[in-house]
Amino acid sequence: MEHFFESNYKKLGVLPASAQTLAEINADRYRPYIKAMLLPAGYSLTVDFRQFTTTGPTLFFLNVNQFLQIDSAGEEEGFFLYYNRDFYCIQIHDEEVSCDGFLFNNIYTMPMTLLPEAEAARVLEAFRNMVDELEASESSREEMIRTYLKQVIIRATRLWKRQQLGGMNDTPADVAFLRDFSRLVEIHFREKHSVMDYADLLAVAPKTLSKKFNRLQLGQPNDIIKDRILLEAKRLLAHSSLSIKEIGYDLGYEDPAYFNRLFSQKIGATPAAFRRRYRAEEQEAEA
Repeated sequence: MEHFFESNYKKLGVLPASAQTLAEINADRYRPYIKAMLLPAGYSLTVDFRQFTTTGPTLFFLNVNQFLQIDSAGEEEGFFLYYNRDFYCIQIHDEEVSCDGFLFNNIYTMPMTLLPEAEAARVLEAFRNMVDELEASESSREEMIRTYLKQVIIRATRLWKRQQLGGMNDTPADVAFLRDFSRLVEIHFREKHSVMDYADLLAVAPKTLSKKFNRLQLGQPNDIIKDRILLEAKRLLAHSSLSIKEIGYDLGYEDPAYFNRLFSQKIGATPAAFRRRYRAEEQEAEA
């Protein structure tokens, strides 16, 4: 049973995640929403073009328009939560736990956060408390729900940084720098394609930007920029009817031949071949 809150453009809803609700969760109606899922062991799912299988309590965070397909459910029931920016993001001033923070940032393509036993119990309680508030319809329930949601995001952000940013000392300056770079790439990847573009936005020299990433063991900024562009290209090839030339233009490439070469070099297939293969696999899965 779905429980939801809606008021003055603000919306949040919670559904149980189980074998009985997979078709509803996988429907396109939730694509425009930010999503958070608490899934026990035994769930198999695809987020964009990566496959995940849960071996224990796991949190997943997805930003708007990310592709989600839960292929199979485990024995235990989980939670699927969705909300819009009006409900949470516009009122949050801490960038790290906002909708533009690490958990929801497309440049990392790592939406999964594993939960140790103690954290799993606390997160499960927060989800249950949100459902209780939605069922009770008490006064001030909106603020209570938002408080529980923020607790989940804060706990997950702390775990995500420990699990995914192992090379970082987690100093405030390093975290702020990485978050700023991530946010800028997410905003500008369609029109800004070079390291120099982002170095200018961050008011540092391109060499300084590259050296900082080397020190933090985070790969090269140029690769991160190109990976974000190509992720969007794959989404459009798989889930839109735009022509390959139109997709190239949408991503800031006036020369279709250059876009084709970039995609082929990075992905190992031409855009046309990628689209054919994806659609053939999709048809095979539906058969």
